Amino acid sequence: MQENLQENSETQDKAPPFLQPPLVSGSSLRAAVQTDVMPEDARGGREWPLTSPTSSFPLLSLFLCRADGSVGQTGPASASQEHSPAHTDAVTSVAALQPDLCVSGGRDKSVAVSSWRSGAALRRFTGHEREVTKVTSALDSNRVFSASRDKTVMMWELHGTSGPSQHFPGHDLVVTGLAVSPDASQLCTGSRDNTVCKWDTETGECLGRAVISRNLVTHLCWVPGEPYVIQTSEDKTTRVWDSRELQVAHTFPAKQHIQTCCDVSQDGRYCLSSSSGSAGHGAEATLWDLRQTRGRVCEYKGHFQTTTACVFLPRGPALAPSIATSSSDSTVKVWDQDTAACLATLCLEGSGSLASLAACDSSTLLCASSNSGIHVL
Repeated sequence: MQENLQENSETQDKAPPFLQPPLVSGSSLRAAVQTDVMPEDARGGREWPLTSPTSSFPLLSLFLCRADGSVGQTGPASASQEHSPAHTDAVTSVAALQPDLCVSGGRDKSVAVSSWRSGAALRRFTGHEREVTKVTSALDSNRVFSASRDKTVMMWELHGTSGPSQHFPGHDLVVTGLAVSPDASQLCTGSRDNTVCKWDTETGECLGRAVISRNLVTHLCWVPGEPYVIQTSEDKTTRVWDSRELQVAHTFPAKQHIQTCCDVSQDGRYCLSSSSGSAGHGAEATLWDLRQTRGRVCEYKGHFQTTTACVFLPRGPALAPSIATSSSDSTVKVWDQDTAACLATLCLEGSGSLASLAACDSSTLLCASSNSGIHVL
């Protein structure tokens, strides 16, 4: 089976130059949304071919595309800081770790822990034999988890050795989904082998394994304070799993395109999924109500290529609920959660496909890119 993302015509039945430049810092994206940006229609957002001040990306300035067509620079290049690169190839995944830290995985087979405030790489973990596909951590935990194309998942101790403290073998193909319980005692993994597995993080024991035909897993996330796990799939569906028995509790109506990523709101009420797409077709994010599972609440349309990641942004003072999406079209968009209006578009031309997003606090968003490391927005 090919490990490239492929469309699937059948769906499940419905039921309830790669050497990485430094980590780059810029002004607050949320501050830009609050002070500089006029609302723009979700279907009418404009994209601008903006470039960084230098072609080799030693320092990157972030640009903001306003609804009126004007262009604002959210952070001068001189404000950026240069540090040793965390990865020597494309960054494939990033996640918030502790208040000032993030964890990332890369095509260079490594896992790195960095300070997103300073940009300094603090720890580097090696052990995977192929590209790292996903990283995650329980909030405020000292444990980091990584999934890989080598078909394994590994656990790393933030203050331990550079080697893994636990292995979770068992999948037959690339591991593409990774979610840890809030107390870090259990781990759910998903793969292109159509399986979802549950693990004991202390012993490494597999506590359950569920197989659904054509369920090529693309992402997993744990619902805060609940035993439920959200999962997106290449079969175009979003599923809700009950982790206690590892059974599907509900499947949302299938979309028209592969579902690439998912996220859950902090209150556990809503979940997001994002879609593949091209030439402006598909590539939307979808909001679902986990308490009223009849269908989607709203859609966020504006990307021209596959929407690769979607996240809820933490609430800030005087800010409406909002979400962020990233895309293969090298843009990050911020949306009003309730109205689906596009509030801001960041054009990171030259960064390549933007693979992953992580919200650190109410004013900081991290974005992993193929060509230019991790952006702090």
